[in-house]
Amino acid sequence: MSTAAQRVRIGGACGFWGDSAMATPQLLQVPGLQYLVYDYLAETTMAILARARAKDPALGYATDFVQAVMPPHLRAIHERGIKVIANAGGLNPEGCRDALLQVAEKQGIALRVAVVTGDDLMPQMNALQTQGVRTTADAPLPERPLSANAYVGARGIAQALAAGADVVITGRCVDSAVVLGALVHEFGWSWQDWDLLSAGTLAGHLIECGAQATGGLFTDWQLVPDWANIGYPVIDVHADGSLVLSKPEGTGGLIHPGAVAEQILYEVGDPANYLMPDVCCDWRHVQVERTGMDTVQVSGARGLPAPTHYKANATWQDGYQLQLMLAIRGIDAPLKAERTAQALLTRSRTLMATQGFGDDSETCVELLGGESHYGPHAQAHTAREVVLRIAVRHAQAKALAVLQRECASSGTSMGPGTRSSFSGRADIQPVIKLCSFMVLKSQVHLQMQLGDDVQDASDLTVSPAANAIAVSSTAPATPETTTASDEPLHDCRLIDLAWARSGDKGDDENIGVIARHARAWDWLRSQLQAEQVQAYFSHLVQGPVLRYEVPGLQALNFVLHQALGGGGVCSLRSDPLGKSFAQMLLDMPLRVPASVLTAPTSGDPP
Repeated sequence: MSTAAQRVRIGGACGFWGDSAMATPQLLQVPGLQYLVYDYLAETTMAILARARAKDPALGYATDFVQAVMPPHLRAIHERGIKVIANAGGLNPEGCRDALLQVAEKQGIALRVAVVTGDDLMPQMNALQTQGVRTTADAPLPERPLSANAYVGARGIAQALAAGADVVITGRCVDSAVVLGALVHEFGWSWQDWDLLSAGTLAGHLIECGAQATGGLFTDWQLVPDWANIGYPVIDVHADGSLVLSKPEGTGGLIHPGAVAEQILYEVGDPANYLMPDVCCDWRHVQVERTGMDTVQVSGARGLPAPTHYKANATWQDGYQLQLMLAIRGIDAPLKAERTAQALLTRSRTLMATQGFGDDSETCVELLGGESHYGPHAQAHTAREVVLRIAVRHAQAKALAVLQRECASSGTSMGPGTRSSFSGRADIQPVIKLCSFMVLKSQVHLQMQLGDDVQDASDLTVSPAANAIAVSSTAPATPETTTASDEPLHDCRLIDLAWARSGDKGDDENIGVIARHARAWDWLRSQLQAEQVQAYFSHLVQGPVLRYEVPGLQALNFVLHQALGGGGVCSLRSDPLGKSFAQMLLDMPLRVPASVLTAPTSGDPP
């Protein structure tokens, strides 16, 4: 442990499995860089890894990390003494470690690689079922899971660094833990200093999605230069938990308070009660301040005691699915596409019945280019070119083979201007479903291993009686209207008043809406209510919508329950992760006073 550190510099080199290979060499040009962190895991990724491990027990980790990302840069990283932390281990941290050590050996590098294990709950699933543990949706745990993992925290990472690891590889730790573990190690923070742990979690959350903090996905995308060379995030974190966000010199992208605020609210649910393994975070009063052309300072995180339970996810196979895409052009293309879809589904059902198969368990028809996802708000009814997307699910793969074959017939027997295949016959895929449940920390036995050194890394330091699970706060009461009633109203869209970004939490959708200035914040706070958002998305959302206020960012955070058709790999939709929801909401028409549309000349965020 290094207690003398006053500032720690960390580069966020990966936001998901599949992120750009240019991030690592770009960040290696940053002077004084101490850590490179890589986040590979999401719920969808865990399902992919479970499928890979089922085919080959030696797999189950993010192979890109050891095959493409590390080999070209490992020598430079090692010679500069930069530490690497990655959750690339997925379902097989030891396999990931062994593969990386082979790379290092071939390059003649004596690399100290630690692994943090124990998040894998597969050996305990029978016992958890016997105990009556149920999912968060109050259903039984799956009888034949493919994987089961707890979302663990940063303790094992800090222990590995204290033991002298050059590289730390974890399984299913939460995304922000790869940063928090480094900060606890460097600053010597206590595991009961909740404000600092919340600040460190915020630092990790800010860069866990890579370039999303530096202009990627920003509402005002037109302002963001040079996407081809977008800069990946660099944070300088101080011992008091405050941080400065920047990007490598000479890169594209943009450091903008609005983009940073979007990322802070990304997928956090209730900002007053963002439950993480090491701390319960309260980010309602976090502030973002521009400190230079390419820097902002972020501060104000608060924390509460950590929960006694880990969130856990399990995956299992539940039948098969097929996704088809056809290009349809010409006059009334959307009408032709809809008729084509119904004809193909009807024909395949008839043929399935003659072969003794039951009906599909679920179907989804979308017109990409026809704005079908917009429902009643669609404006492209006269499109002359659409992509018809048909997704179906069935318990038996052989049943889906009927539609798989029949799709091609539409090219000659249905509407003119139809191309019935993009790249040959579509594949039938197994459906890997996912559920969440809670497991006591005392039942999750974590270990840190570095060579022959094996340490207990379990989170057992706080007694359950003194540290109960936090209860989600309720949405705030509707405030009084503050706009002048006699002022003329003007037509606009939400995008004229706010930035917004959306993302998923399983089947729930999170939309952060950040006011562009103080007058817009006053109006949005009084006028944009959960009921309006629920009505706007009523064609997609089946559950309740909750609204949370974030005054530090002048923002509202909306959580839309049962909004994604199951979410992730469980959803047949073309946007199962809900990335387009914010874009749709920003197009919501509004009528507001002219004064709300005009930003004050001073006193507001830039």
